[in-house]
Amino acid sequence: MRLRARAASGVAVFAGFLFAGGLCAAQAEDPHAACATPPAYVPAEILSRPLPLRQGIGNSHETITTSNAQAQAYYDQGLNYLESYVWIEAARSFNQALHLDPKLAMAYVGLSRVYSGLDDPAAAALYLEKAKSHAEGISDGERGRIEIRAKQLDAIADLENGNKFLAYKKAIDDALAADMDDPQLWLLRGNAEESNASGRGQRGTAGSIVFYEKVLQIVPDHASAHHYLIHSYETIGRADKALEHGEAYARLAPAIPHAAHMWGHDLRRVGRVDDAIVQFKKAYALEADYYRQEKLDPALDWHHGHNLDLLATCYQYKGQIRQTEKTMREATSLKSLDAYRAFNMRELPGFLIQRGRYQEALGAAKEMGGTEFPQSRCVGHALAGEALIGLRKMDDATHELEAAEEELKQVPLVTPGTIPRRSAVEPWVEALRGEIQLRTGKEKEGRETLRQVERAMRAIPGPDAWTQTLFRLELIAATAREVGDWELADFTAAQMLDHDPAYAGSHLARALVLEHRGDPAGAAKEFDAARLAWRDADPDLPELKLIPATQEIKASR
Repeated sequence: MRLRARAASGVAVFAGFLFAGGLCAAQAEDPHAACATPPAYVPAEILSRPLPLRQGIGNSHETITTSNAQAQAYYDQGLNYLESYVWIEAARSFNQALHLDPKLAMAYVGLSRVYSGLDDPAAAALYLEKAKSHAEGISDGERGRIEIRAKQLDAIADLENGNKFLAYKKAIDDALAADMDDPQLWLLRGNAEESNASGRGQRGTAGSIVFYEKVLQIVPDHASAHHYLIHSYETIGRADKALEHGEAYARLAPAIPHAAHMWGHDLRRVGRVDDAIVQFKKAYALEADYYRQEKLDPALDWHHGHNLDLLATCYQYKGQIRQTEKTMREATSLKSLDAYRAFNMRELPGFLIQRGRYQEALGAAKEMGGTEFPQSRCVGHALAGEALIGLRKMDDATHELEAAEEELKQVPLVTPGTIPRRSAVEPWVEALRGEIQLRTGKEKEGRETLRQVERAMRAIPGPDAWTQTLFRLELIAATAREVGDWELADFTAAQMLDHDPAYAGSHLARALVLEHRGDPAGAAKEFDAARLAWRDADPDLPELKLIPATQEIKASR
């Protein structure tokens, strides 16, 4: 099997990708921002099933107007599930609270927030109206929360209207002015620092951190504050701080799969890949037990496929290719019920392209092209083009580029909530364009396009984008070597080492450049580093064949 590299991310014109001061659009590419399954696929019967009170799910609490202690307890349970994006259990908990106290206005607010998480704006609006209809006799603070939610939904319905977004923030600020010790208001204010009104803690930046830190001053070890701080620190590239909060969140919410998963995010970033695998497998076990007990289809839970995706890439990082493919295929077997899950189908064809299995990759890419979502169809065409290049069918690859360009027009520039927007999709199209340029006599244009792709990919925040970028850089480096563009190969190897100096592939890419340059001593050092980092790899990992035997390296020194 021959290894070849492909770039499948980035854009040729990046002003639209890194707009408005840089990263606002890119924040939406965090896969945790896609924590939603369309409501048609979550039957109402499931969302209203009774459930017990549970332990180990966090420690959020908000005193609400009710004389029923059990209703209060179920409301708090719903709040904790909501703040961990466990939409189904949050809905069940709020519904159970309403069963105990049908006039519980704040439970209706909670359900409104759940349905935003489930990408159902009509239901979110309906439950807000129910909350308003039960506002008599509740506290001023609760009425303020209903007003905040109303302003938020108004801004979500018109995402490009800056005035509505500001009105939503002002409603929170007004409520804080009346009660500066309310942790829920501070959490909401941190959410509102995201790029639009649909923010719910996944895409915070430096501006969000101060609000979540305030929560920890009021309630030390507040699980949801730790959760949101993980995301915020990841976005600004502070894996060390995210790791601290990840450990705390996992400790405070041990029954939440997402809590174990989030700690795994940043264990990867600091070179603790084996520890990350432990956390992802722990999340998987919690999920499997939950689906079995509740008799749920795993495809209904946004988190399951995403956790499998990250577990698979950990195996890929270690060079354990058979386990990688097994895990990716398990993820791909889940029905794609929303635009983000369909978009994430790209991992399998990308992996197969890297392995040189172009015919299989073409089939997997064609499956993406057959979904109902333009985001998936667009990337499916782009990856099909890459596979066709591997099959030496350049004309067909060019036709796939044209098809991808047409599908891209159907992807909105701005999307509500977490639906993938055009800035998340366009890089895959431009990467195919760059490779076609590189291989059809337009070397200079292709080289510059792919360099820009690399810069754009590395600018995307978030741990998931970080991992995907690493493997896409690896593909670009191999493509550059294959076509003899050692200038691009050198540039890309440097990008890889800067992006992740612990990854074996980063050192291999650099070693091959140094070997070509005639620097045997430098190459030997990098080969040694690659071999050490791949010490647990499959023995037949093809990349290992590119590393000279130890004695050959010593002889060259």
